[in-house]
Amino acid sequence: MVEIFGQLVDDQTRCKHYHTEKDIIAIKFKCCDKYYPCYKCHEESEDHPIVVWPKDAFNEKAILCGVCKKEHTINEYLSTNHCLTCESSFNERCAYHYHLYFEVENNIHCDKSNSL
Repeated sequence: MVEIFGQLVDDQTRCKHYHTEKDIIAIKFKCCDKYYPCYKCHEESEDHPIVVWPKDAFNEKAILCGVCKKEHTINEYLSTNHCLTCESSFNERCAYHYHLYFEVENNIHCDKSNSL
């Protein structure tokens, strides 16, 4: 079982910062190799800055579905709006924070609502 760090409010990886019905993923942070629900949980718990995942590492499993606990690669996560195993919906508004986790264009605000 993957350990999730941070201020969790339930067993589906929701945290005190983000806890809507769709806030069900945790991200493995490149800098510490730990899963957190969000960057705010990481900042509150760690004493080092966040290191974003470089594009050449997007095939790494670094996204956890909090519902079924399936790990997804970054590429899989960035190309969908739901879990590829249980089909639970992911929060499409997370795209606004991609630049905090992944090496992407600064102005990227993907519209994942039309993704497969």
